[in-house]
Amino acid sequence: MTPHKKRKLSKITQRMADDMLVRNFSPNTIDSYTWHVEKFLQFIGQPAEQAGPEEIRNFQLHLIQERRVSWSSFNQAVCGLRFLYRTTLPRTWHVEMIPFGKKPKTLPVVLGDEEVQRLLACVTNLKQRTVLLVCYAAGLRLSEATHLTLADIDSQRMQLRVACGKGQKERQVPISPRLLQALRDYWRQFRPSHYLFPGKTPETPLSGTTIQKACKQAATAAGINKSVTPHTMRHSFATALLEAGVDLLTIGKLLGHKSFLTTMIYLHVRKPHLLRSPSPIDWLPIRQCPQWTEPQNPPQNPPKNPPPA
Repeated sequence: MTPHKKRKLSKITQRMADDMLVRNFSPNTIDSYTWHVEKFLQFIGQPAEQAGPEEIRNFQLHLIQERRVSWSSFNQAVCGLRFLYRTTLPRTWHVEMIPFGKKPKTLPVVLGDEEVQRLLACVTNLKQRTVLLVCYAAGLRLSEATHLTLADIDSQRMQLRVACGKGQKERQVPISPRLLQALRDYWRQFRPSHYLFPGKTPETPLSGTTIQKACKQAATAAGINKSVTPHTMRHSFATALLEAGVDLLTIGKLLGHKSFLTTMIYLHVRKPHLLRSPSPIDWLPIRQCPQWTEPQNPPQNPPKNPPPA
């Protein structure tokens, strides 16, 4: 998605971007909301002041039936429209009339230790491999990893400062000795000056799209049939800690979760938890199994007291 500063915004969308900037919204949120509102204005073909619930409903049907967007993208559009008609253009009708879509609840994709090792071995570019290693070793989101700076690494206290967390929440996560050594090896080759993983210029971070493509290609080369993304490394980090006996509260703090309920989803993919659940087929008599068949000619039982010879 093109940043809003590089797009030609309409007057009302620019005002909306300014309203979000005053409220200290993150740049990614401003980019997303303004992009969806611009698509809405193009769809209705009239000023935003003249639109109402019926036009918004038709736009939502357009997103679902014609554009077939994901429910995450659909709900982002709803958030953008709600901000527009609640803050930038307050309306007399209730903004709550703009409904959210019910997002399917899916379990996170998790990789085992051996799969992670194979995946990282197939990433030939050192910078891209180090980014994925940071996501796995520290449980960072992709944007958090790409926005790391040299000042965020505290080798004396063995901690990593995450300053660009979701919701602009800062947190500290531990650095393992193996991760610190990998970061030092990477630094000796690239010698970054500000951002740990710079993009085209030292003043800009590495694009997340580059890492996503590299992760997909590495998963294919490693023969991993799961749907693997950089966020999968974060899920694998949390699940590995849970299986190692780390409590959910600590894991939630390391991941930067706002709600404890968000962290509880990893209970559903924890391997020991699943292995402790027996299958009822093990309790059935053997003759109930499909492989069991009645013998055609059962042997005759010999008499208990045979006659004397």
